[in-house]
Amino acid sequence: MVGVGGCAVGPDYHPPAAHSPVAWSSPMANGLTNGATAGSTWWKSFNDAELDSLIQRAARSNLDLRVAEARLRQARAVRERSAADFMPSVDASASYARQRQSENQPLIGALPLPPNFPFEYNVYQAGFDASWEIDLFGGKRRALEAATAEWEGTIEARNDAMVSLLAEVARTYVELRGGQYRLEIARRNLKLQEEALELTRARFQTGVANEIDVTRAAALLAGIRAAIPPLNTTVRSAMYGMAVLLGQKPGELVTELSPTMPVPPTPPEVPIGLPSDLLRRRPDVRQAERQLAAETARIGVAKSDWFPKLSLTGDVGSESVTLAQAFKPGSLFWSLGPSLQWRALDFGRVRAEVRTQTAVQEAALATYEKVVLISLQEAENAVVTYAQEQNRRQALADEVAENRRSLDMADGLYAKGRVNYLDVLDAQRSLYQSEDQLAVSDQAVSLDLIALYKALGGGWETLTRASAKALSAAPSP
Repeated sequence: MVGVGGCAVGPDYHPPAAHSPVAWSSPMANGLTNGATAGSTWWKSFNDAELDSLIQRAARSNLDLRVAEARLRQARAVRERSAADFMPSVDASASYARQRQSENQPLIGALPLPPNFPFEYNVYQAGFDASWEIDLFGGKRRALEAATAEWEGTIEARNDAMVSLLAEVARTYVELRGGQYRLEIARRNLKLQEEALELTRARFQTGVANEIDVTRAAALLAGIRAAIPPLNTTVRSAMYGMAVLLGQKPGELVTELSPTMPVPPTPPEVPIGLPSDLLRRRPDVRQAERQLAAETARIGVAKSDWFPKLSLTGDVGSESVTLAQAFKPGSLFWSLGPSLQWRALDFGRVRAEVRTQTAVQEAALATYEKVVLISLQEAENAVVTYAQEQNRRQALADEVAENRRSLDMADGLYAKGRVNYLDVLDAQRSLYQSEDQLAVSDQAVSLDLIALYKALGGGWETLTRASAKALSAAPSP
C-alpha cells in the first residue's frame, strides 16, 4: 500500500484485526494434519500426469483468466492516471484562421480609417497551456492510495479466479474419471448379467428353473442397461466442459480423454495448516481487505473538498497575422499566476459526500468481516466433509466385500437347490448397487479434497507468481 506522507485529510488506514480461531473446530482425522500446507501445487498430490497437464494448459488459455488479466491491466492504468495527477498538465495547440472584422463595429466605425484598412486578414497562433494543482491537503495522495488499493485488490481477484479455475479443472477431471469407472462397473455387470440370463434360460429349457426366474433375470439386466446412457452423458459432458475450461472447442479433447483411467487417489496425509494461515492465503479475503483500504482512502478524497485548491496556471505562445512573423519576439505572449478555488458555499453538499463515502467504507468493513467468516465456514465444512466421506467409503468397501461373499454363497446354495433364484438376483443387485456406490464415494473423496484445497485458497501462488511480479512494478508519483 502506498504511504501518504505529509498532511493528508481523512482517516489513515489500518488493516482490521482478524480474530481467527487458534485451531480447527473439526478434529484432525483420516490423514488431515495441522502441518504447513503445500497448497501452492496441491493438484500434484493426486500423482496424475494428465491432470497436471490439463492444469498447466488451463492456466495459459482459460478465458476467465484472460478477463481477469484484462481487468488487472485496466486497474493498473487507472492507478497510473492517478499518479500522473501529481504532475502539471500541459496542452499544446496551433491554429490558423482567416478572419474579417465588421466595418461598422462601434470602435472602428467611429474612427477615420484609410481606404485600404485590412478588415480581412490571416491569424496564425501556436502555444502551450499549463496548470498544476498543488496537493496542499492530500486529496490527490488519498486518491492515489485508493487507486493503488484497487489495483492490489484486482491482483487478488485474478488470483481468486485462478483458485476457482484450478478447482474446476480438477473437479471436472475427477468427475470424468469417476464416470468412466462407474461405466466400467456397469458394463462388467451387464456382461455378467447377460451370461446369467442365458444360463437361466438354459436351465428353464431343461426344467431346472421356472419362467419367473427368467423374467427376473431379464429385469435386472434391463435395469443395468438403463444405467449406462446417463453415465455416457456424464463422461461426454465432462470432456466437453474440460475443453471449454482450456479455451478450446467442446469436442477437441474427446480423443485425449477417452481412454479410461482410474479416479485420482487422495494422498495418505493432507497438511492444512491453521485457520490463521487461511486468512493470509485466501485471495477473496485479501481482495476484501484491499477494497476496505480503497474505500477508507476515498473518505479523505471527499474531505479534501472542504479545503481550498491552489493551482498555478500559465500559457505561452505566439500570434501573428503572417506566418513569417509568427516566431519573432514581438509576436510572443505569455501569462503566469496562481488561482484559488474553494467550495465555500457548498459545504452541505461536501458534507453529504463525506457521509456517503463513510457509509460505503462501513459497508466495505462489514463485507470484509463477512468474507472472513464465510472463508472459515467453507474450510471447516470441507474438513469435516472430507474426513466423514472417507469413513463412508470404508463402510461401503466393507459392504462390497460382504455382498460379494453373499453372492458366492447364494450361487452355491442355488446350485444345490437350497435357495430360489430370487435370492441370487437379490445378491447380484445388492453387489452391483454397492459397487456403484463405492465408485461414487471414491469420486466424492477426491472431490471433497479438491473442495478442501479450494477452501484453503491454495494454488494461485505457483501459477501466477511470474505475471504478478511483472505487474507489481507500478510507477510512483
